[in-house]
Amino acid sequence: MEKDLSSSGFHPILHFITITKHRHLVCRYCFRLGLYRQGILHDLSKYSPSEFWRGAKYYRGFESPNDEERQQTGLSLAWLHHKGRNRHHLEYWVDYRQEPDGSWVFAGNPMPMNYIAEMFCDRIAASKTYLGSRYTDASPLEYYASHEMAHLIHPKTAAEIEAMLRVLKEEGEASAFFYVKERLRQNTR
Repeated sequence: MEKDLSSSGFHPILHFITITKHRHLVCRYCFRLGLYRQGILHDLSKYSPSEFWRGAKYYRGFESPNDEERQQTGLSLAWLHHKGRNRHHLEYWVDYRQEPDGSWVFAGNPMPMNYIAEMFCDRIAASKTYLGSRYTDASPLEYYASHEMAHLIHPKTAAEIEAMLRVLKEEGEASAFFYVKERLRQNTR
């Protein structure tokens, strides 16, 4: 079982190791899909001072420091910075949209397929990073189902990411990456 470090101080080295491990996994997965640029650029904002130092302060090792910051302060300033700079997060695509009746609503917009694919890679890497040996191919879908905000994600985006994660859970990693690569190919025609 991972040690709970939340009350034991500041952990910049452990945080650096964790975010770098996660980033390298996403990079490798993006490369499997031909998303080389996205893999190289994935989550670079986590190394910026406004995200990194908060991550080191709220580091626990078994979950995102953003969750710990949110629990202790009521919001995560690191997350607010992160989601506005990383297009693989559904929250990046949330904006006001005018409804047919003329009213304005806060809603998700459709994500391009390459960012949905990066979100898929991100979910696997985050689950593997934080769960360690407890990871199964069902873990990313379980995390998604318990954390994603159905009222904010665009229905088409939700259908795509859920299908990808379902293939992972039911058929395994090789089949899931084949499926995602095919979805990318179909969307570039």
